[in-house]
Amino acid sequence: MVDTQLRARGICDPRVLAAMLAVPREEFVDEALRDDAYGDWPLPIGGGQTISQPYTVAFMAEAAELRGDEKVLEVGTGSGYGAAVLSQLGAVVHTIERIPALARRALSTLARLRFSNVHVHLGDGSLGLVEESPFDVIVVTAGAASLPPSYTDQLAEGGRIVMPIGKCKSSQHLYRFRNQHGALSIDDLGTFAFVPLIGDEGWRAT
Repeated sequence: MVDTQLRARGICDPRVLAAMLAVPREEFVDEALRDDAYGDWPLPIGGGQTISQPYTVAFMAEAAELRGDEKVLEVGTGSGYGAAVLSQLGAVVHTIERIPALARRALSTLARLRFSNVHVHLGDGSLGLVEESPFDVIVVTAGAASLPPSYTDQLAEGGRIVMPIGKCKSSQHLYRFRNQHGALSIDDLGTFAFVPLIGDEGWRAT
């Protein structure tokens, strides 16, 4: 996976590559899908959600530019795989999921695999997690039509937000925002497809 899917497609941060090697992806998918765990495609995890393909997880982790001392918020826990990868790169990861069954399963998996610096929360991820803010990095694994104000309010000076944004629920551009003295700079990182961010500052549930 690391050579054929990640290095071959431009992922070059050695810490990200090491994190992708360290986290056993097969532990985060249903047993019936384990043979496909390292394929270059997303997999269903229930609740209409997916575990992103390895390249997408690695790309977002690299875009976050983690050094190892950051407090991270991940929005959209899903299976817990992305949070596990981020836990290898940052000091502490808070991850929030709106679907109770997914949050419970992710918590169980992360605890079983002893990812002790990951904390799972249940709630509306579009609102961030104000009680644990500010965050050095916010990684959002679902797309919205615009950047939720709560994220900028909860971002530390010098912090980064990596998030897909687009007017279409099924296709977005991935952006990196940097907080520089209260102003945001923006990098467009290309086209991706994510599930919609559902919540008060995202899309409405249908």
